[in-house]
Amino acid sequence: MYLSRTAIIAILCLLQACGRSVAPVQQRDVVREQVPSTTERSIALQRSRDRANLNSGYHVVEKGDTLYSIAFRYSKDFKAVAQWNRISPPYTIYPGQFVRLKPAADQRTAGTPAKKKGTPLQTETVKKLPSKNKTATTAPKPKPATKPATKPATKQVATKQPAKKPLPAGAVKWSWPTVGKLVKSNSPTSKKGIDISGKSGQTIKAAATGDVVYSGSGLFGYGKLIIIKHNETYLSAYAYNSKLLVKEGDRVRAGQPISYMGQDHSGRTVLHFEIRKNGKPTNPITYLPKRSA
Repeated sequence: MYLSRTAIIAILCLLQACGRSVAPVQQRDVVREQVPSTTERSIALQRSRDRANLNSGYHVVEKGDTLYSIAFRYSKDFKAVAQWNRISPPYTIYPGQFVRLKPAADQRTAGTPAKKKGTPLQTETVKKLPSKNKTATTAPKPKPATKPATKPATKQVATKQPAKKPLPAGAVKWSWPTVGKLVKSNSPTSKKGIDISGKSGQTIKAAATGDVVYSGSGLFGYGKLIIIKHNETYLSAYAYNSKLLVKEGDRVRAGQPISYMGQDHSGRTVLHFEIRKNGKPTNPITYLPKRSA
């Protein structure tokens, strides 16, 4: 009888010891789930930097940036950003360059000075010189010199960069970029468009004809991203791709494969799709054709 009581006491002690060791492990698991991932911390840091840049009014160009990607990043119209910085098509920018994110108080101080202003002034001074020297005995001698000087100035004014073929004007004919169910998310990125679920490696297609103006992974929160310009008003964006099939400068047709579906930062296999009107996110559902149930 004495031995059985001892055994019972020993068993109870063991059970209590086990109970104490299990509780802390469960608490540690709860703490780990609350810690944000490295990707989430990077996205939060990037958004903090973007807010600071908006407050300062400037973005410093980094490798891989385009004027379109900068405008997209801050929800600005690319045409306005180009105007504020006096950047002409094809909108070439360089690493380390300061890009203005809002109009200057005095627009004449923004960007680089216009080069065309100097040419007419030079032409005027050349024309005035012969008129002052008409009474001089050596007047015939300067005339041959003034003619060659005037011609190069005229050529400089007429010289222009070859323009790209314009995209079709008018309304854009939209189509769905892929098949799948619409899923919801509370992330700031998802709220700017729609998320379409699917399978890893699923084909993503251009929602309309246009030019690829960005293809890369430089925008935090979007993964591998493609931005297509459809006209001077509308852009479309395709995020979280596993592989990009097109590069900047490519012209794509509506329905042409441009990438393969990948995963977002939370591990969901989705395509994040946006339509921007004059730089502002809109609801893509209002533009896309209705799908059969």
